[in-house]
Amino acid sequence: MIDNSSNGYLSPDAVQILLDAAGIPRAGEAIVKSKEDAVKFAEKLGYPVVMKVVGPVHKSDVGGVVLNVKEATAVSNEFEKMIKIKDTTAILIQPMLSGIELFAGAKKEEKFGHMVLCGLGGIFIEVLKDVNAGLAPLTKEEASRMISTLKGYGIIKGARGQEGVNVEIFTDIVVRLSALVTVAPEIFEMDLNPLLGKKDKVVAVDARIRIEK
Repeated sequence: MIDNSSNGYLSPDAVQILLDAAGIPRAGEAIVKSKEDAVKFAEKLGYPVVMKVVGPVHKSDVGGVVLNVKEATAVSNEFEKMIKIKDTTAILIQPMLSGIELFAGAKKEEKFGHMVLCGLGGIFIEVLKDVNAGLAPLTKEEASRMISTLKGYGIIKGARGQEGVNVEIFTDIVVRLSALVTVAPEIFEMDLNPLLGKKDKVVAVDARIRIEK
C-alpha cells in the first residue's frame, strides 16, 4: 500500500485500508462521485450524515464540511454545491456520531524516530494544547500513562455526571498507532482528529496520513 504511494497525503481509500490493517476502529463511510451514489450510501449509513469534500486539505476553511444532513433531497443539494469547490475530487459521507473529541497522532522526528501524541481533540487541541507525547514503539503502560496525565483527563473519565470515554479502547488505539508507524516508517505525519469516544467505543472520524520516503 505505502510502497506504491507517492510522497504527500494518502487518499481516503488508502487511509481506510491502513487503519483497518492496524485494527484502529473508524466510522463507517463512503466516498462518492455522483449525487445518486451520495443518496444511496447516505441511506445505507443511516441519517443524519456528515458530508466532507475530498481533495482540499483544510476542508472547513473552504466550506467543505456539512453536518447533520437529514434526508435525500438535502444530500443531493449539498453534493451539487460541494463538488464545485476548488480541488474537490469526491465527497466523503459518514454517519453523524457523537462523543467526546479525542486526538491521537504521530510525527517523525529526524534523530529520534516517531513521536506519538495523544490528547483531547477538536477545539481542545487548538486552544488548550493539552497533548502528551512518547517515543514509538509504546507499551500499553506508557500509552496509559500518557492519557492519565493529561490535564483534561477528568473530561475523558467523565466529569460532573457526563458520560466518559472507554479509556481501555483509547489506550489500545494509541498503542496500535505506535505499532503502525513502527512498521511503516515512511509515515511522516499522522492525525486521528477527532476520535469520538463514548463509554462503549472510540472511533476515528477523520484521519490524515502523510508519507515521506
